[in-house]
Amino acid sequence: MFQDEARFGRINEPTSCWAPRGSRPWVTLQLVREYTYVFAAVSPLDGELDSLILPAVTTEAMSLFLLEVSARHPDELILMFLDRAGWHRAKRLEIPSNIRLLALPPYSPQLNPAEHLWDEIREKWFGNRVFNTMEGVEDTLMDALVILEHDPQRVRQLSRFPWIISSVKIAN
Repeated sequence: MFQDEARFGRINEPTSCWAPRGSRPWVTLQLVREYTYVFAAVSPLDGELDSLILPAVTTEAMSLFLLEVSARHPDELILMFLDRAGWHRAKRLEIPSNIRLLALPPYSPQLNPAEHLWDEIREKWFGNRVFNTMEGVEDTLMDALVILEHDPQRVRQLSRFPWIISSVKIAN
């Protein structure tokens, strides 16, 4: 599995959208700096996605996420690739016995298939939307993550890179 975190909040950035020819669409801009975070782990081979919405990115939050992934896959040994964020390497990080962590090379987000989940969620669920409360942001995130977790084919299409497939074929 490949793991990553992303920040979502009430601040938005206008994106392109469709409008009738000759008209100019009105898009609201909001600069409220309130955020929540999503932790996710994706398996590009089978489209499995595990996610958790948490209020912060800390060692404790990462430990909680790893426990959740472990509980969802109790009979599997999970090799989880992740970036080199401080909370991934902290001495206090609690790593369940069925998870092994491996760091991706530094400064290489392009190697992490989980990054594509954030693009999909921002485009399909957050594009040109303004949220009056953080509950609205969290509800939208929950809807997006539930839909993606129940659609392994879509997750596989978003996260499957040719180099991953060739690496697995070589390993087998």
